[in-house]
Amino acid sequence: MRSEKHGAPAQYLRNIMLAATYAVIIFVCLWFSVLLRFDFEVPGSYWKGFQTTLVWLVPLKLVTLILFGQFRSLLTFFSLSDVKRLFFAMGLAGLVSLGFWYVSAGTLVVPRAVILTDFILSSAALVALRTGMRIYREQMVESGTHPQTNRRRVAIIGAGSAGSALFREILSKPGLGMDVVCFVDDDPAKIAGTLHGRQIAGRRTDLPRLIENLNISRAIIAMPTASPAVIRETVGILNNAGIEHDILPSVTQILHKQVSVSHLRHVEPEDLLGRKPVALDETGISELIRGKTVMVTGAGGSIGSELCRQVAFHCPARLVLVDRSEPSLFQIEQELRILAPALCIEALASSVTQQQRMEDTFRRFRPAIVFHAAAHKHVPLMENQPIEAILNNCYGTFVVAKLAAENQVEKFVLISSDKAVNPTNVMGATKRFAELVISELNHQKSGTAFSAVRFGNVLGSSGSVIPIFRSQISAGGPVRVTHPDITRYFMSIPEAVGLVLQSAWQSHGGEIFVLDMGDPVKIVDLARQMIELSGLKPDVDIKIEFSGLRPGEKLFEEPIHANENVCRTAHPKILLLRDQNTSRADPVIDDLSVLIRAMPAWEADAIKEWLSARIPEYHIWNAELGSLP
Repeated sequence: MRSEKHGAPAQYLRNIMLAATYAVIIFVCLWFSVLLRFDFEVPGSYWKGFQTTLVWLVPLKLVTLILFGQFRSLLTFFSLSDVKRLFFAMGLAGLVSLGFWYVSAGTLVVPRAVILTDFILSSAALVALRTGMRIYREQMVESGTHPQTNRRRVAIIGAGSAGSALFREILSKPGLGMDVVCFVDDDPAKIAGTLHGRQIAGRRTDLPRLIENLNISRAIIAMPTASPAVIRETVGILNNAGIEHDILPSVTQILHKQVSVSHLRHVEPEDLLGRKPVALDETGISELIRGKTVMVTGAGGSIGSELCRQVAFHCPARLVLVDRSEPSLFQIEQELRILAPALCIEALASSVTQQQRMEDTFRRFRPAIVFHAAAHKHVPLMENQPIEAILNNCYGTFVVAKLAAENQVEKFVLISSDKAVNPTNVMGATKRFAELVISELNHQKSGTAFSAVRFGNVLGSSGSVIPIFRSQISAGGPVRVTHPDITRYFMSIPEAVGLVLQSAWQSHGGEIFVLDMGDPVKIVDLARQMIELSGLKPDVDIKIEFSGLRPGEKLFEEPIHANENVCRTAHPKILLLRDQNTSRADPVIDDLSVLIRAMPAWEADAIKEWLSARIPEYHIWNAELGSLP
């Protein structure tokens, strides 16, 4: 409250001084316009019209300046949009003045030529004032308010719109201690030119020379549309030169004009393994979600939380979050309340295996769409605890899916995994079983369209290989890879979730969608790249060790089973499986109910045998051999 009391008088004083400055400029411009109209020999009769016009024109122009936000904007930050607003303000005042001239037949207003000249002069004078304030601020920033000796010399790699916006952002924040000394760009037409007074000093291949000659100590990669290969090459050059580097990563941020130093971060494996942005049918996804109640289970997880963010963007009527982890649930709830303050959010700390709690939730909120992301996903943990995997991945899916059918949910989407194909572990087998559960429910024709979306690893998710490697590198190594030939499919979390929403919109019931994961990546290559990103050398500074396959782990994953017919969909990154096993006569739901009642007395090996009997493609891991039987 104290800051508000002190801030209000300062704001009033600022506005009064600004109004006085604007009023003086408006007066001088009108006066000079009259002089120009009569070649500096104004007849005495016209001065009366000048005085009459002055009485109402100054307040009128001040009002139009207020209407176009020129009392709210920061004076020393002046852009093209501010120029447009100033011209619109003066243009509106000029139109009103012409209206007065016609109404009064020219008796109460200066001549029309004066009105036109005044519009030009006042617009130019106000633009000059604001431009001068900006130049003064920039000169103060560059000259003396922050010691040059403490400022780091920075090169911006990329002389496009992102680099330009980033330069202005850095210039506006002298406290960052950055001095941009040059730009670097591969476009021959730009080289040797200047951008914001800084030279575009050369190509990326010239970086070693520029770093030495210009004493550059930090580089910022501002190429949000560059390919992973280009980023990888640039990072290699900077690593060899031994200087610190950051990246401005997101195309989305560029599109939303959010280029800021707050978005700078170290280059991550996602940037080197990244894929081209995926085009989505945003209109169709919005039609699916807008104005409806959407439930997301596992809302605090890596996939679940991103589902919540992207669903919130499409304006649902209500978003129901379900997660058994209270800290994760609280974190995504708080984030969503900032991201979408007008959205009705219900956060429920509950497990999907609690049937009564789920019944109450469906009855109370009546969701129209359910995204079921709740699952145990860590292969070695679930291999030793198959009871937990069955309960959460199979029974939890059955509970939520059955309630979806009973409560006339429009669409139910199961987040599945490529580990469900020819599974060698309990986690993958339970995911395949969950696919069969929703397939059976879909055949019951309840009116709910059940579908599953199957994809591989997502970059940077909780417990995935990238955070593990990062912590091992921070500890000085070694980085442990299970096998020199092990490969995995990777995609970013936002891309995977975007395609899940696209799949949900395309779903009519009974589909298993498979996302195009691109080419598989060798995990040992990923480990080497992460070590290099840290400015270190693999097997020199940080050792790479091979620890052997973990229980249930395969050398490679398969997104599609041999018995599954694949066809294209309307989206190039989404495949549709016509699963040969979805019409099977074996009632997996009845079997599951029997198992759940008897499970407490079952041993782990017996549960694996039970899964194997119902999923013939499941091969139980042989713990003694450390491999498949």
